[in-house]
Parts: sequence; C-alpha cells; structure tokens
Amino acid sequence: MGRNKRIWMPDAFYHIVCRGNRRDNLFLDDEDIKVFFQIMIQVNKKTPFVLASYCLMTNHFHLQLRSGQHTVSKVMSLINKRYADYYNTKYKLTGHVFEKRYYDKLIDSKLGMLETSRYIHLNPVEAGMVAMPAHYPWSSYRYYLYTTGHRLLNVDEVLDCFAGDPAEKRRKYQDFMDLTKKEVLIREETM
Repeated sequence: MGRNKRIWMPDAFYHIVCRGNRRDNLFLDDEDIKVFFQIMIQVNKKTPFVLASYCLMTNHFHLQLRSGQHTVSKVMSLINKRYADYYNTKYKLTGHVFEKRYYDKLIDSKLGMLETSRYIHLNPVEAGMVAMPAHYPWSSYRYYLYTTGHRLLNVDEVLDCFAGDPAEKRRKYQDFMDLTKKEVLIREETM
C-alpha cells in the first residue's frame, strides 16, 4: 500500500518531528548536535528554508519550519539523509536511523505559531530534563529571550505575532511561555 502524498503549502510554517528508529537516541554527544546544525546550514544554502523554533532532544527533534521554493519533504529528505549517513558512518551502523517518515502539521494562524513554538520550547521541561526551558542548551528558546546571531533561526517569525518594539515582543513571548494552556488568552490588541 502506497503512502499518502504530503500536502505542501508554499511559505506556510509546519511543525516537524523526527524520531530515532525504535526511539533510539539520535544525538549521542554534542558533536552530533553540532553536525546536525552544520547539515541544516548546508541544506539551507541550496534548498532555502526559514527556521522559527527548534529543540533537539536525545531521541527526536522538533522544527518549526517553512520553505517557499522547495517542498518541506525535499528539505527534510536532504537533512535526514545527510544526518543518517553521518550517524551510520560515525557509529559504524547500517540501516534506518529514523523511525519512519517525519511528522508534520501545518500551522495556519498566529496563535498556532505561538503555541507550536511554546510546545517545542517546553519539550525538555515536560521530559523532566530541565526545570526551565532557558536551561536547555539545544533549543532556540534563549534566542527568544536575549540572544541574537543564530545562522539559521529567525525568531521574528514568532515574535512578530506580538505588538510592540523588539524588547516588548520578547517580554510578551516570555509571559506567553509562563502561561498554562487554560490561561492562554491572546487578545486582538496584543496581536
């Protein structure tokens, strides 16, 4: 039985999740994570995409990504193939590195952009790895608070969901991260 063809909306953001085969670890050390970022930079040069949020966990990763020129499937195929080649070579393995095709969900609103980014950034907290999202070194959260200069990341794609100057947008995002799902009320005046 064939797989359903993925629907691609050019310039729409997607929440992407990839898991290690059998839920095995994808990243065994910091070098693996650095190589993964290098692969994303290389792919981005030839197959451009915009990355709004990310979190690299031990056995899976989350990306909030959009591509305007090439399908998201093409982008993810290149990233995953190159990383799988690296991983299998480094650890002298053969076979599948990833569990199955990546999961993707279309993000179709400002609130969706904010909720996806928050979900991604809270993943290490929910997994019990850290007490606060800012303590996790392999997510984009700290770039939302005060850091700039990431080669792939464009935090403005999410921060621009809020009104105000850059500092105000960062503060509103931090406040949004602190809210529980029941308390989340995004009013028109803040959008």
